[in-house]
Amino acid sequence: MPAMEPFNRFSAVAVPIDIANCDTDQIIPARFLRRPKDDPDYPKFLLHDLRFASDGSETDFIYNQTPYRDGRILVTDVNWGCGSSREAAVNALTANKIRSVIAAAFGDIHYGNCVKNGVLPVRLKAETCEKLRLQLHQSPGAVISIDLETQSITGPDGERYEFEIESLDKQRLLHGLDDISLTLEHEVKISAFEHEHLAKNSWILPKVTS
Repeated sequence: MPAMEPFNRFSAVAVPIDIANCDTDQIIPARFLRRPKDDPDYPKFLLHDLRFASDGSETDFIYNQTPYRDGRILVTDVNWGCGSSREAAVNALTANKIRSVIAAAFGDIHYGNCVKNGVLPVRLKAETCEKLRLQLHQSPGAVISIDLETQSITGPDGERYEFEIESLDKQRLLHGLDDISLTLEHEVKISAFEHEHLAKNSWILPKVTS
């Protein structure tokens, strides 16, 4: 059984986030890091200080607006997810059922955390991301389609863009493999090695005395 939901073809309402260098502390503020992932309030932690005023009321931030609040793809600016390595930044994305973030560049560790947690990070040219965000602003509720197998996305206007992704990252996402399930893909070889190693090095086993 896949540990994560496999990612192949996906279409959803996309949300334009016009913030350059949006770091992981903006994605999820540090004061929420000790909260468990099953906390019913976890979805609110995503971009919390942009979405909520000090009294808890919603701001006019775009992610609070209909129909963007149901978006499952983010189109962002350059250097999304820079800053600290906190994996909770991706947990905040998955808590809101976001399956992909499109950006001109990502923080390296955040990019890896996305892949390991079933969120597809897509790198496109900065001018392409800007064009897509403009279309999403002009047509609230517009849909973007992503095909991981062909490594392409289709924008709201029907234009198609290709993106690059490492082969291993692609396979992990296509098959829904986290670190543990990726290792278990080699379970037969691991078991064979263990048996062979013990057979050749039986002297390391503790002696059983009656």
